[in-house]
Amino acid sequence: MQNLTINGDRLWDSLMELAQIGATEKGGVCRLALTDLDREGRDLFIRWCEAAGCTVSVDRVGNVFARRPGRDDSRPPVMTGSHLDSQPTGGKFDGAYGVLAGLEVIRTLNDLEIETDAPVEVVAWTNEEGSRFSPPMMGSGAFAGVFSEEEMLSRPDNVTGDLLGDELKRIGYDGAAAVGGREVGAYFEAHIEQGPILENEEKTIGVVTGAQGQHWYEITVTGQEAHAGPTPMPLRRDALVAASRMIDAINRLGHAFPPYACATVGFVDASPNSRNTIPGRVFFTVDLRHPDDDTLAAMNDRLRAEFTEIAEAAGCSVEIVDFWEFPATPFDEACVSAVRTAAEQGGHSWRDIVSGAGHDAVYIARVAPTGMIFIPCEDGISHNEIENATPEDCAAGAEVLLKAVLDRAVGESG
Repeated sequence: MQNLTINGDRLWDSLMELAQIGATEKGGVCRLALTDLDREGRDLFIRWCEAAGCTVSVDRVGNVFARRPGRDDSRPPVMTGSHLDSQPTGGKFDGAYGVLAGLEVIRTLNDLEIETDAPVEVVAWTNEEGSRFSPPMMGSGAFAGVFSEEEMLSRPDNVTGDLLGDELKRIGYDGAAAVGGREVGAYFEAHIEQGPILENEEKTIGVVTGAQGQHWYEITVTGQEAHAGPTPMPLRRDALVAASRMIDAINRLGHAFPPYACATVGFVDASPNSRNTIPGRVFFTVDLRHPDDDTLAAMNDRLRAEFTEIAEAAGCSVEIVDFWEFPATPFDEACVSAVRTAAEQGGHSWRDIVSGAGHDAVYIARVAPTGMIFIPCEDGISHNEIENATPEDCAAGAEVLLKAVLDRAVGESG
């Protein structure tokens, strides 16, 4: 195990070739879920998997599974993967690295003629980003039973209203396999950190012990539209003023629970959005995160109390809708230990870390023992065309993934 290595050049070349599909001028990718470009990326991935001797299947929500058989093919597979869809101005590595690191594990097992006792599967999950269809992490969520198949297929495009199921059929990825309902021996996901901690501490590997809980809200503040000139300041019911105070409260809320709390307003829409009209309605989103469920609940309580108080003081009303949430997710101790041991065997510097972002692993952890591997990304930047990682770090993460997969796929315990 100590001497096992992957082909870093091959992994890097595959990452760069995939990045040409949906390439942007600034060096990133735009490969939104279930677009023609997403289809091209999926097609390329499947060609590579079939060339590596894998059997490929697609389930009814478009998740793609590439299976390398084991000596005992009746055993539940050890699974690894991530996603191929991107943000509108995304980077080359977010999601794609985890899928292609998994493919590199298969290719390396073939090169070294290593048989595993359990099958090994690489998966590309559908619509992880949630950029085109909301919420995110739908494919893995459907596999884990969080979303029903019908619920997922009926989700509309956030802009055009096209249904996810119709787009899945249009690009030819409405597969025949059942969604979930089968045992998985273990699941590992390799990913760029999407934050600055590993780079700042000069660590190569993040041993992910779990993921933060998240709570998303949709907020509507309603006041009264009025003329910007004749309406005296004391008589105004300005929805934008109230919303701006709420947005400031969200920022303060994030600072009130250090060091892990995160609180973000990412989307704002004021109506009627006219230069000389007092806004009568404002819609905005809130994203709260914390690795402790009790703290996240306390943040939720403060949000509701402060928003109600602000709205009343401004003569407005506020509607708070719970859009999406999941609890803090600890990962399986044996899988976490396998990643840690693999990092040590490879001589890589490492540290334990909690994921600040949601990943497919969060939902798969509900139905299978799960672990994650982080590698650094330049300046901690992700969801951005300038997102970057080094070939050396990509190779190190894939090597750790290989050893962690073997830890679970070889031997009686699986």
